[in-house]
Amino acid sequence: MQNLCIMKEKQYRMPAEWEPQQAVMLTWPHENTDWQPYLDDINRTMTEVVRAIAPHEEVLIVAPFESDVPEEVRRMDEVSIFECPTDDTWARDHGPITLLGGERPLWLDFQFNGWGRKFPADYDNAITMKLWALGPFFGQVDFENHDDFVLEGGSIETDGKGTIFTTGCCLLAPNRNQPLTKDEIEQQLKRRLRAERVVWIDCEPLEGDDTDGHIDTLLRLAPDDTLLTVLDPDALRRNPALASYRIVQLPTPHEIVEEDGEKLPATYANFLVINGAVLVPTYDQPDLDRQAVQLIGEVFPGRDIIPIDSRTIIRQHGSIHCMTMNLFEG
Repeated sequence: MQNLCIMKEKQYRMPAEWEPQQAVMLTWPHENTDWQPYLDDINRTMTEVVRAIAPHEEVLIVAPFESDVPEEVRRMDEVSIFECPTDDTWARDHGPITLLGGERPLWLDFQFNGWGRKFPADYDNAITMKLWALGPFFGQVDFENHDDFVLEGGSIETDGKGTIFTTGCCLLAPNRNQPLTKDEIEQQLKRRLRAERVVWIDCEPLEGDDTDGHIDTLLRLAPDDTLLTVLDPDALRRNPALASYRIVQLPTPHEIVEEDGEKLPATYANFLVINGAVLVPTYDQPDLDRQAVQLIGEVFPGRDIIPIDSRTIIRQHGSIHCMTMNLFEG
C-alpha cells in the first residue's frame, strides 16, 4: 500500500496526553482471543474502565460484533461501537496516533506487526484505516497512511511541545524497522510525527514484557516538565537531555507471578490521562497502590484520580494505558 504524502504545509504536532480529548478508544476482548479463559473477568474490568471514562468523554469501542460488548456498556449514551475483525485488545498499539495543527485532527496509521511479529496482527493492523474510512469519525479527521513504518503508540511519549521520548530496546528490537539505524529511525520519527527532537531512554524492558520495552511501562510525561518513572532516577539524571525535567519515582509493584511461574510486567507507569481524570492501575498491594495514586495525583492536580484493579489485565502482559488510545479534539 502506498504511503500518503506527508502534509508539510501544516504546523502539526503530537499533543500531550493531558490536552483536551474527544474520546478514548478500546478494542474489546472476545472468545477468539487469548482472553478466552478469563473472559468474564476481563469484561468486568473493561466495563469498570468504561464507567470511569464515560463521565468525562466519549468512548469508542471496536469489536467483531456488538454482542461481544456487555449489555451494560452497550446501553451507555457515551459509548459508540464499531464492528470490525480484531486479533486482540491493545488499542494503544494499533489505534491512530493523533496530530493537531490543521483544520481537523490528523490520524497517522502506522504498521502494527504484533510487537515484532510475535503474535498475529493483520486484523488489528487494519483497524485504524477501517475506522477512518467507514466509522463514526469519517470526515471529521484527516488521515495519513504510514504502513511502511512499524510504530506502536505505547513506544512513544510526548510533552506536546515537539519532543518525543522513546526507548532503544523497543525501537531497535528485531523485526521492527531493520535495517534502519538508530539515527535513521530518529529522522523517521521527526519527519512522520513532526517532532523537533527525540529523547532516547537507555533501559531494559520489564521482565515479562512482550513489547521489548514500551516507554509507557517505564517512563511517562506530565505537565510542567515532569517525568514519572519506575526507572532509577539517578541513572536518568545522567542523561543530559533530561537536565531540565523534574523526576518523580513511582513505586514498583511486588512481583506478580502466574501459576506456571511466568512473571507479569506490573507497573504503575501505565496510567491513562483523560479529560479531568487519571485512571491508575492497582494490583491489590494496598500500601504501594496508595503511594502510586498519591504521587500521580500530586503531578496531575485538579483531576479525579481513579484506581482500577488491573490484576486481570496484567495477565496478558499489559495494563490500562496499553488497552486504550486517546483521540484528541482539533
